[in-house]
Amino acid sequence: MNLFEKSRAVEEIFLELEKESRQFHEEAGMGCISGCGFCCANPQVPATPLEFLPLAFDLYEKGLADDIANQLANEETPGICVVYRSNPADVTKGYCGNYSKRGLICRLFGASARKNNKTGLKELITCKILKAEKRELFQKVSDRINTDMEIPLAPAYYTRIKDVDEALSSQYPVNQAILMALELVLRYKFYQEAEESNQD
Repeated sequence: MNLFEKSRAVEEIFLELEKESRQFHEEAGMGCISGCGFCCANPQVPATPLEFLPLAFDLYEKGLADDIANQLANEETPGICVVYRSNPADVTKGYCGNYSKRGLICRLFGASARKNNKTGLKELITCKILKAEKRELFQKVSDRINTDMEIPLAPAYYTRIKDVDEALSSQYPVNQAILMALELVLRYKFYQEAEESNQD
């Protein structure tokens, strides 16, 4: 698979996850709080270059890839996700600037579970804000995902991503992962365009 094909394979996985997570949200009624960017404001969110290939191709098509790659390359310390649009008064409030191309970690959070190694029970992957503000619902959903409610399993999706390209599935702070994806796409497009001009 070339880089573009890998990006399409990732998007196919995202489509399946979208269906599963939509069904879970409809049944559970426990989505993220509107306007909350608590997780997005964490510069250490772990992500893979592979899950951000669709975003990198999208930014390239919009003519933004070079500028954003330069911005990220010049960060002295890891910053919050470059795609996140935060409220100037409160960094934990905001929205995603490219929601349709968000990464796997963004799609799984609040809409997936992992199994506890000791108990074998599924645990909802969510934040302390949701646990606190929707305590009763959180408990109810936590019980139901271990009895009669389907929920996407995060490790299964990470395995599927890894199957697309193991080397690009290592985790880094989110902006580093996005930068790596952008650099890969810029290099890929450079050689692709050079090859096409040689054929003319």
